[in-house]
Amino acid sequence: MATRIAVLGTGIMGAAMARNLLKAGFEVGVWNRTREKAEPLSEEGAMVAASPEEAAEGADFLITMLPTAEVIEEVLGDGVLGALARDGVWLQTSTVGVSGCGKLAELAKRAGVSYVDAPVLGTKQPAERGELVVIVSGPEELKERCAPVFDAVGRRTLWLGPEAGEASRLKLVANNWIDGLLGALAETIALARALGVDPEGFLNIIDGGQMDSPYAQMKGRMMIKGEYPVSFPLELARKDVGLILEAAAGGALGMPVSEAVASHFDRAIESGHGQEDMAAIYEGVQSS
Repeated sequence: MATRIAVLGTGIMGAAMARNLLKAGFEVGVWNRTREKAEPLSEEGAMVAASPEEAAEGADFLITMLPTAEVIEEVLGDGVLGALARDGVWLQTSTVGVSGCGKLAELAKRAGVSYVDAPVLGTKQPAERGELVVIVSGPEELKERCAPVFDAVGRRTLWLGPEAGEASRLKLVANNWIDGLLGALAETIALARALGVDPEGFLNIIDGGQMDSPYAQMKGRMMIKGEYPVSFPLELARKDVGLILEAAAGGALGMPVSEAVASHFDRAIESGHGQEDMAAIYEGVQSS
């Protein structure tokens, strides 16, 4: 029998992951709070469920790709984990932070379900191409069993160790780098314009050099054009910065750059850009 996978959350990331799982030959059931976002997957072979419990019924793997730990807890309720196959495994791929991961791991423990902490690194395009980086921590005995699932959605799997939370901590570190780069880029574009400099000139002088990155070129041009087709929503990026600051506070670490990025995100959200790409942080910088 084909391996059955339930995917809860079919937004930008979850839908792309479900499609790649279908292409890899898995039997996939999907559920989304807004059913219309899940419906197109039925044309590609997915079973669109009316409830999370229906999606999870008899599944070998449960994948959650939902915005926060609180939402995940609410969606799972009392019956979803119990609906999985007897040896079902929960692959938690959302970014939920340190405390959120701990709460979800405890939820799995109470339900007697194996829990794998597996946040993914990447946005819309890598997700669609099956080129995410999957950062994993969980029971070593599940490593071989989980590998085909991770291979279907990612280009690389980094298995850190047996402790749930290791992967979530590393994901916060990676996100902090991305958010800091984005904030500095937005301020750089704004500074160029304030000085009467064409910001395209900045992108041109770093192009191909050691200071360059494909990310800076892509997001920088979005900022220059003032057009932000969504690859990763700004409001979710702001949520992730909050998780970073929460974790840093637990370690008594000051994070002035991340705090500034959070403020830029907040102003952009107040200006109505929360549903646009995270590059719209530039609008927050402009309004400061």
